[in-house]
Amino acid sequence: MSVNTIQNYSVLGLLLLAVACGKKDQPGAMQGPPPAGVVLHEVKASDAVYYDEYPATVRALNEVELRAQVNGYITAIHFTEGEKVKKGQKLYSIDQQQYQATYQQAEANLAVQEANLLKAERDVERYRELAKSDAIAKQQVDYAEAAYAAALKQVDAAKASVRGVQTNVRYSTITAPFEGTIGISQVRLGAAVSAGQTLLNTISSDDPIAADITVDQKEILRFTQLQAKGQSPKDSTFRLAFGGEVYNKPGKISVIDRAVDPNTGSIRMRLTFPNAGNVLRAGMSGTLQVLSTSSTAAVLIPYKSVTEQLGEFFVYVTVPDNKVTQRKITLGQQIGNNVIVKSGLQAGETIVVEGVQNLREGASYAVVQPGAAPGAPAAGAPAAGAAKPEAKAEKK
Repeated sequence: MSVNTIQNYSVLGLLLLAVACGKKDQPGAMQGPPPAGVVLHEVKASDAVYYDEYPATVRALNEVELRAQVNGYITAIHFTEGEKVKKGQKLYSIDQQQYQATYQQAEANLAVQEANLLKAERDVERYRELAKSDAIAKQQVDYAEAAYAAALKQVDAAKASVRGVQTNVRYSTITAPFEGTIGISQVRLGAAVSAGQTLLNTISSDDPIAADITVDQKEILRFTQLQAKGQSPKDSTFRLAFGGEVYNKPGKISVIDRAVDPNTGSIRMRLTFPNAGNVLRAGMSGTLQVLSTSSTAAVLIPYKSVTEQLGEFFVYVTVPDNKVTQRKITLGQQIGNNVIVKSGLQAGETIVVEGVQNLREGASYAVVQPGAAPGAPAAGAPAAGAAKPEAKAEKK
């Protein structure tokens, strides 16, 4: 081996030794990860005012489809679409000419039958008098009495015919069955309509108006008690919401269905709401909010402290030695930025509300001020590989 080769190996060895010594001088080179900076929150139990929510559909208490009951042509429309109408108000007219002619014919036939009845009645009276003196055969009296009975039936039949024609005449004018709002007409002037088939329009009542919901059978007792309790005009137990807007009139339970649906285990309920301004319209979809009746204090925590894994919810709870443990919880109603915890947490425990994304089971933590960078190391705790404080001072 040459002298130059020996010198090269010596220089390489010295360089490796210098690098190794330099690494030993760096603080934290072999240290684990620093404690994550977190913000803590003490769990407390307090009275929580919140609403349970149920999908609701607004429905009219009375709604009727108006259909033609006689054949004919629309000769008049007596309303403005979308307006309020009163009970008995005339809405549509169907051509009455053929029904008027038939009615007049029926009345004329009735007059003829009544005249025949009068003649038959007088014949019976006359024959009966003659029979008393044996001036006429008994058979003639029997014939007269039979003719009189037949005339009575003919009059009854003629009267029934008149009533039937009168019904057709009456059906040729469609009136409002109750007070409400008339919709957009499905027919126009001159349109041909068929009895029992042609839909003319729909009318529905507006005030009060209903909201239908479906609830689980486990809640029947609760709603039955609320129904028995009744509501005052200012009671806010039941209210309707549409997105972020809440209807300003409270409602009350009017009907609980007679039976539970065995296929779903649920039952239908109907609530009524005042609707003087016609703000609520049949067919609207919204949310029924029912004020919670819980009498026990609820555990509330900030919703941002909760993590979700495969449909389950967890929080980080502090344990001794400045460490955390992950705990499964059951959530209830969300109230603003907070959420109710049904199980898994007790009042007095401490949880992490900021910096949870940098934690794991058994991780160390250090408390930082709210709003600090999540997961940032605590003040005075250098991160792995950080430069020496002396080096920073030299750079100044």
